Amino acid sequence: MDKKEISPSKSTILAWWMDDVLEEQKSKNVYTFCKKHKIEESEFYKFYNSLNHLEHGVWVAFYENTIDLLHQNESFKEYDDQHKLISFYFTFFEVLTLNRSYVLEVLPTEFTDFQKLKQLEGLRKSFKIFISANIDLKQPSGLLEQLTKYTGNITQEGYWIQLLFILHFWVHDTSENFEKTDILIEKIVTTSADLIPTKPLENLLDLGKFLFKEKFNLFK
Repeated sequence: MDKKEISPSKSTILAWWMDDVLEEQKSKNVYTFCKKHKIEESEFYKFYNSLNHLEHGVWVAFYENTIDLLHQNESFKEYDDQHKLISFYFTFFEVLTLNRSYVLEVLPTEFTDFQKLKQLEGLRKSFKIFISANIDLKQPSGLLEQLTKYTGNITQEGYWIQLLFILHFWVHDTSENFEKTDILIEKIVTTSADLIPTKPLENLLDLGKFLFKEKFNLFK
């Protein structure tokens, strides 16, 4: 096998993989991937232990790019919880928009295909770290408090479900510059932030009106 003079970086390997997927030339195993791109397998294993791990790594890279962009804004650390979450979502979906062709290629049309959603596991773990570090996770009470004893941090999982919900909406969003996704982010974050402290009913109705107006196209 001919070797490149310069060892590939992690980002280079990710770029190769994404291009291969979009060009419908996805390799069957690490050997064929490395042969195609003229590198030794040892170069690949510096970063990933399998093609499956590489596939997961794309989503982790999307997350890491998002965090890097957020930290470039010195004011971010001064934001309250709600604005930190909104900033994360806006930035994350800006990153996804730059890679929309790949995302639409690898994600299922409907999120009931759990096999294809397994590639998001690394993103899920990273996102939960972001939530625990930046969001004040309110302690549940009553029945939820009892449930948490058996299920772990139900609030943290709730934010992950929230992200999946927005992701599914964005996949089906045909509005100009994905402005409807931006509206959904603002409404859903405002609603979730207000569920415990103050006026949840008004915000839930506002979110409901928006989703009804869209005729729940995201579920079709």
